[in-house]
Amino acid sequence: MGGVTILAAPAQQRRRHELAAFLRSRRARVTPEDVGMPPGLRRRTPGLRREEVAQLSGVGVTWYTWLEQGRPINASAQVLDAVARVLRLDRPEREHLYHLAEVPFAPDHGSEDVDVVSPEIQGILDALVPHPAVVYNSRYDVLATNSTYRLLFAAPETTPADVRNVLWTLFTLDDHRCPLVDKRRELPLMVAQMRGAYGRHVGEPAWESFVRRLAEASPEFARLWRSGDVVPPGSQVKTFRHDAVGELRMTSVSLSINGMPECRIVAYTPNDEESRRAIEVLRAEGVDTWT
Repeated sequence: MGGVTILAAPAQQRRRHELAAFLRSRRARVTPEDVGMPPGLRRRTPGLRREEVAQLSGVGVTWYTWLEQGRPINASAQVLDAVARVLRLDRPEREHLYHLAEVPFAPDHGSEDVDVVSPEIQGILDALVPHPAVVYNSRYDVLATNSTYRLLFAAPETTPADVRNVLWTLFTLDDHRCPLVDKRRELPLMVAQMRGAYGRHVGEPAWESFVRRLAEASPEFARLWRSGDVVPPGSQVKTFRHDAVGELRMTSVSLSINGMPECRIVAYTPNDEESRRAIEVLRAEGVDTWT
């Protein structure tokens, strides 16, 4: 292979260029005073020098220079965290840094939780009543619901207290208790949608733990996960069953949420007059049991 130059793919080259530009821009806005250093004299550019970022991050000057120049070097999560602290990056900036460096992003437990639903989003869910509506993240965790959703999809007593996840519920319920009528069609689609999101979270403890635990709890999930199928989210007509009102045919529509990456509002609208009346009966007679 002597004398042969292996060129990076265009996407990789673009990502490295973006990484270099991002680091330079973040470095320029941090002053020596921000990190407890004397301002010094004869600074020709604003912000910290490269050697100062390297020193404060505990990495070599040459290594950091190459990183900021967009050269093809590997960066660990620990090193990126150190650089992020010196450059005073907030959570979205840290996540952006990780993606540009092609390192799985694992949020600190004490960092801001982007899966916290604001009162404004909860107000939108409530305004959609009588239609069921919910906020899911890309792992199908249930982040917020309205009263009709809770009536239609009451959390079963068999669900662990620390798990509010639709996939966990659907895969661990007995068939006769599953709210999906066509479980064999719907569940593979849901797993394939989650698999598509998983590519952005490979190696993250929360995702790896969830996949491992659900695979242990459900051989069917483990089989579908091994298939490797991937599909994007989309609008679908689904048929649900409820002990009190029978079958309901509902169209699901997903809406993205600004400021909550990979989270979405999913609203369900009745697909026919019979299903609309069933929702009315359920609301008139039902009890909100999902707390």
